[in-house]
Amino acid sequence: MPDYQEMYYRLFRANEKAIWLLIQAQQECEEMYLAAENNIISIKGTNHNKKDHP
Repeated sequence: MPDYQEMYYRLFRANEKAIWLLIQAQQECEEMYLAAENNIISIKGTNHNKKDHP
Protein backbone atom coordinates (compact mmCIF):
# COMPACT_ATOMS: atom_id res chain seq x y z
CA MET A 1 0.00 0.00 0.00
CA PRO A 2 1.40 3.44 -0.90
CA ASP A 3 2.55 5.66 1.94
CA TYR A 4 0.13 8.53 1.33
CA GLN A 5 1.50 10.58 4.19
CA GLU A 6 5.01 10.47 2.73
CA MET A 7 3.64 11.30 -0.73
CA TYR A 8 1.75 14.28 0.70
CA TYR A 9 4.75 15.62 2.60
CA ARG A 10 7.04 15.19 -0.40
CA LEU A 11 4.64 17.18 -2.62
CA PHE A 12 4.16 19.78 0.10
CA ARG A 13 7.91 20.32 0.50
CA ALA A 14 8.39 20.59 -3.28
CA ASN A 15 5.55 23.11 -3.44
CA GLU A 16 7.15 25.19 -0.67
CA LYS A 17 10.50 25.15 -2.49
CA ALA A 18 8.84 26.26 -5.73
CA ILE A 19 7.03 29.13 -4.01
CA TRP A 20 10.22 30.37 -2.34
CA LEU A 21 12.12 30.08 -5.62
CA LEU A 22 9.53 32.27 -7.36
CA ILE A 23 9.55 34.81 -4.52
CA GLN A 24 13.34 35.00 -4.62
CA ALA A 25 13.35 35.49 -8.41
CA GLN A 26 10.73 38.23 -8.15
CA GLN A 27 12.71 40.05 -5.46
CA GLU A 28 15.90 39.83 -7.52
CA CYS A 29 14.12 41.26 -10.56
CA GLU A 30 12.64 44.07 -8.46
CA GLU A 31 16.12 44.91 -7.17
CA MET A 32 17.48 44.90 -10.73
CA TYR A 33 14.70 47.25 -11.82
CA LEU A 34 15.26 49.64 -8.93
CA ALA A 35 19.00 49.67 -9.60
CA ALA A 36 18.47 50.63 -13.26
CA GLU A 37 18.97 54.27 -14.25
CA ASN A 38 15.77 54.72 -16.26
CA ASN A 39 13.15 53.05 -14.11
CA ILE A 40 10.05 54.88 -15.31
CA ILE A 41 6.80 52.97 -14.85
CA SER A 42 4.19 53.36 -17.54
CA ILE A 43 0.80 51.75 -18.02
CA LYS A 44 0.09 50.36 -21.47
CA GLY A 45 -2.94 51.73 -23.23
CA THR A 46 -2.90 55.11 -21.51
CA ASN A 47 -2.15 58.38 -23.20
CA HIS A 48 -1.46 61.23 -20.80
CA ASN A 49 -1.14 63.74 -23.62
CA LYS A 50 -4.83 63.75 -24.51
CA LYS A 51 -6.58 67.07 -23.93
CA ASP A 52 -9.73 65.46 -22.52
CA HIS A 53 -7.85 64.26 -19.44
CA PRO A 54 -7.65 66.66 -16.47
